[in-house]
Amino acid sequence: MTDVGIDRLRDMRIDRLHASNSGGPASRQAYRALRDAIIATELEPGQRLSENELAERLAVSRTPIREALIRLRDDRFVQIVPQLGTFVTRISTAAVEDAQFIRESLECAAVRLAATRAQDGDLAALAGLVRRQAEVVGHGDYGRFAVLDDEFHAGLCELAGRPVAWEVAQRVKGHLNRVRRLSLPQPHYLDEMVAEHREVLEALERRDPDAAETTLRHHLRMVLSALPAIRAQHPDYFQDEERG
Repeated sequence: MTDVGIDRLRDMRIDRLHASNSGGPASRQAYRALRDAIIATELEPGQRLSENELAERLAVSRTPIREALIRLRDDRFVQIVPQLGTFVTRISTAAVEDAQFIRESLECAAVRLAATRAQDGDLAALAGLVRRQAEVVGHGDYGRFAVLDDEFHAGLCELAGRPVAWEVAQRVKGHLNRVRRLSLPQPHYLDEMVAEHREVLEALERRDPDAAETTLRHHLRMVLSALPAIRAQHPDYFQDEERG
């Protein structure tokens, strides 16, 4: 495990008192901690994971770690290879594109509804999120920006009365989330994201579903436009693959 990954996991220790039987809180917390570390590439693609070391760093037994790794395998974040060990999966470009397609389809449909349903108070809450995004961009806080970005997009689905759209998108966009996090340090990328969030918000304020959809669709495709540069910068993070 890399020094960065070890240091990160030291900060994510789980209270031993929360450990319980299968499916208990320790397992869920271990899953979230490891998932966040993988998405942030603090646990790097291709890296071999040690159950013993993860258990020590998170202050739990091996049982919740093993349960967390099984969930991460189902999410395609790790690969468990018999006789060899458990490895963080490399990023699949095909899976990124599939997740982007699903997310775009769901959120663009949702934002059209939001433009006809949103109340002024709802839009004020979204505006507050955009202001906070601009603040964290100034501090270069990529982790906090990623959280606020998710809150903005989840908020759009909530305004549409279709929170399930966000829930479904979340289930399929594991690899996409990893690319999104890698894209954040790209020059001017965060400033452009905040600017486009403002444009989506302005379209909602005008109650203009066509403009809201067009702006959001362009915004969501930004991550794909950044993909070649990210892959060139981190070639070892991606798996070789061909699409039929």
